[in-house]
Amino acid sequence: MSRNIVYFDVETQKSLHQVGGHSRVHDLKVSLGVTYSARDHEYRIFLEDEAGRLVDDLCRADLVVGYNIIGFDYRVLSAYDVRDLSQLPTLDMMVDLEKAAGFRPKLESVAMATLGVGKTADGADALRWFQEGRMEEIAEYCCYDVKVTRLLHEYGQRHGCLFCLDRVGDRRLKFDVSWA
Repeated sequence: MSRNIVYFDVETQKSLHQVGGHSRVHDLKVSLGVTYSARDHEYRIFLEDEAGRLVDDLCRADLVVGYNIIGFDYRVLSAYDVRDLSQLPTLDMMVDLEKAAGFRPKLESVAMATLGVGKTADGADALRWFQEGRMEEIAEYCCYDVKVTRLLHEYGQRHGCLFCLDRVGDRRLKFDVSWA
């Protein structure tokens, strides 16, 4: 059986502005989370009341992969479960790219420069959709972000590098990665 690499992303009910900034990430509340198991080839969608099951999925992973999950997604989920997610085997691609670039590249920038595809929406759209009760749109958007994350990880594994646009957006930068 192959390794269970689990890719994931969480969308929230509130913005950082609404809760008082980065120090209050745990107060954002999950609107929806998505995992994708590379072993099972399956997406799973979790609503807020299923956040514990999402954490169960992460705890069963041989490796959890995401984008800004240490500084954001894990902190959001900490309001729902006592388990210390920082102890999970984790690859936060943004952390690696931030170290190499000296700035925090956006997922959109990395996806466009590496894969030639952008995101379908952004977090502000997901917040608005939550207020409007449009959970299917959030699920579709979140699944797409998880897919982009998976494709970037797989690209990095195969080619040993990823690309992103510089802060201005006019130069394509290359960063070596060593992801087994």
